[in-house]
Amino acid sequence: MATASVSLLRLSLRHPPTLKAQSKPRLLPPSSLTPSLPPSLNLRSQPRRPRSAAVAVRMSYNPTPATDRLISAVAYTLPFFNSLQYGGFLFLKYPSLSLLVDPILPLLSLYKSVPYASFVAFFALYLGVVRNPSFSHYVRFNAMQAVTLDVLLVLPLLLQRIFSPGRAGLGFRVMVWGHNVLFVFSALCFLYSLASCILGRTPYLPFVADAAGRQL
Repeated sequence: MATASVSLLRLSLRHPPTLKAQSKPRLLPPSSLTPSLPPSLNLRSQPRRPRSAAVAVRMSYNPTPATDRLISAVAYTLPFFNSLQYGGFLFLKYPSLSLLVDPILPLLSLYKSVPYASFVAFFALYLGVVRNPSFSHYVRFNAMQAVTLDVLLVLPLLLQRIFSPGRAGLGFRVMVWGHNVLFVFSALCFLYSLASCILGRTPYLPFVADAAGRQL
């Protein structure tokens, strides 16, 4: 019995049982795991447009036609020409300011040479542009702003004729201060509106834009 067990032990040491090696799972390459996109959606295959070229194209495209910008810019000359009468005290105090008005003196002299030019321009702008549906909303809004600003500039003259502040005293100083403020305000509105119309943007004047928008 003992000899049989010793012989079996020797056989087990000579020929140990072999274990089957477990096969390792095959790993797929990373490129096969990423979903393939069609050529139209593949971002890598599409060339990028240079940023400078895209900005240039965006800046060159202006949706506002040139004729609309020109008509809108000319409309703001009406309140500006009528506001020059408020700048008399500033021109007397600072004669160098008159140099800024020299380039438009030919147009101003032509405007003043027409009888009742202010009334003619007012009704032509209101009836011919604001109430004309053939013009775009951009032109009509700018024309309505110019007309509204022109009406607001007439009100101080009516108050001046009613109260007649005279040539001296507190009333005269208040009148001078009011004229200077009105002229500076109208000049700034004219420059802002002119630059906006040239660029094709819509100017929104304070105290005027809301009233003009309600009339359209």
